[in-house]
Amino acid sequence: MVKMNRIKEVLKEQGRTQTWLAEQIEKSYVIVTNYCNNNAQPSIETLRKIANILDVDVRVLLVPTKE
Repeated sequence: MVKMNRIKEVLKEQGRTQTWLAEQIEKSYVIVTNYCNNNAQPSIETLRKIANILDVDVRVLLVPTKE
């Protein structure tokens, strides 16, 4: 599986948990864990919601495709 998002890293940088994020976006812990482990990817709408909750630009949550 190709790493596409940095949700787990941003949560760690902010000292927040996956459980906390699951509650904030009203999704199950299992779904958020799948996002964090790059086993599944959130929809664009959900990604924007996560970015707003974490107060970061949505691009911070994505792994760059170019250096």
